[in-house]
Amino acid sequence: MRIPTIAIIGRTNVGKSTLFNKCIEEQKSLVSEVAGTTRDRFEGDCLWRGKAVRIVDTGGVDVNPNDPIERGIIAQSEMAVKSADVIIFLVDAVVGPTPDDLAIAKKLRDAGKPVVVVANKADNAELRMTVEGAAWRNWPLSRPLAISAGRGIAVGDMLDAVYEALKTIGVDPVDPAVIQPMRVGVFGEPNVGKSSLLNTLFGEERFLASPIAHTTRQPNDVHIHKNGKDYIFIDTAGMRRQAKRNQRGNELEKHGVEKTVDMLRRCQVALFVLDISQPITSQNRHLAGLMAEHGASVVIIANKWDLIPDKETNTINAYEELIRGSLPQISYAPILFTSALTGKRVDDTFDVIEKTFASRFTELNDEETKNFISQAIARHKPSKLRGTWHPHIKSFVQSRVNPPTFILTINQPREDALAPSYVRFLEKQLRMHHEFNGTPIRIRVKTMQKKHSDPGVKR
Repeated sequence: MRIPTIAIIGRTNVGKSTLFNKCIEEQKSLVSEVAGTTRDRFEGDCLWRGKAVRIVDTGGVDVNPNDPIERGIIAQSEMAVKSADVIIFLVDAVVGPTPDDLAIAKKLRDAGKPVVVVANKADNAELRMTVEGAAWRNWPLSRPLAISAGRGIAVGDMLDAVYEALKTIGVDPVDPAVIQPMRVGVFGEPNVGKSSLLNTLFGEERFLASPIAHTTRQPNDVHIHKNGKDYIFIDTAGMRRQAKRNQRGNELEKHGVEKTVDMLRRCQVALFVLDISQPITSQNRHLAGLMAEHGASVVIIANKWDLIPDKETNTINAYEELIRGSLPQISYAPILFTSALTGKRVDDTFDVIEKTFASRFTELNDEETKNFISQAIARHKPSKLRGTWHPHIKSFVQSRVNPPTFILTINQPREDALAPSYVRFLEKQLRMHHEFNGTPIRIRVKTMQKKHSDPGVKR
């Protein structure tokens, strides 16, 4: 079922991101007085009166068209208008209508779509009365509805107006139960090609892609319907070393990286994009550690494969061995060698994502876990770390999925009686014999008191 789309359009610094965050009830878009903070289109679902619509936040359309990045911001806003069912045109109640507002209004009038004009920053009764003033009499669109996005004043009235506008074109908001897409986060250092990869994957210029580092400043959600399934892709801000992040007090970048780390906890599959033409850095290893720590299912995208010269039959195997050796924390992740520039193997990404996500829900029954642990013990008996006798495994059961988690019970009073190497051995055996590709496996060691004394100890 198609979800109605509402685009928020307006000049820079009129409060578009504040309104967007209020509508979706989440702090997703960065709010800043720095013009041009919002660069891509940001999407989120808004629930109002029991029904859902999709809200799209855009960058200001009054930015400098001669700047290549800001020209891209304008293009993103224009695409948002083209694909929207209803447009929220946001103006500033304090400033009043400006020549830029008038130019935008004329363009929106010609777009032939319902437009709800909203005057933001009307934080008091006096400002709310300004929309009735003479300044708006020659306005080419309807008079604005006064709201305060920051304080939440009249935002509900605005959403009522949006839902009424949808009715006029025969489009209904949807039941929120139908909105259950898979969340896929895209992570990596600056300039590894994350945005270019997604543009190639989606078949459109959905994200700003630039050789300028940190073009993407914050996580950005995009809903995609592919092969009969719904996805949310999050293009995150590139992470780089703390020393570089602190230069010139770049607070926007700092907050973007914080959101990137937070997104690791929320996404179901993480695409870890590497520039395979460059060495694997300590920052790559740090990010891999964060992924493992937060239990993410991971697909490693070795991008820019087209830049590797003189490739031979075994070249891909050599690079896979290099990646495995450099990122042992996520040795469970499948590796896909791609080129966003040429499109090579990019189409395989959805298939790998689906298989990786399915592995997260692999569940073994009691008979399978019993047979597994018996065969594992036959191959390699439990090795001790502490204590005077070898631990004995009493049981091995799966306690949950997402991610797969197992409880290993030993007849020892201390968890450290069992060597960690044996737990790693069991994980490796599980991956060899069952479908756990791309997902972490948790093995929890549970202890129990022995009912008899240590052999050789006199009573």
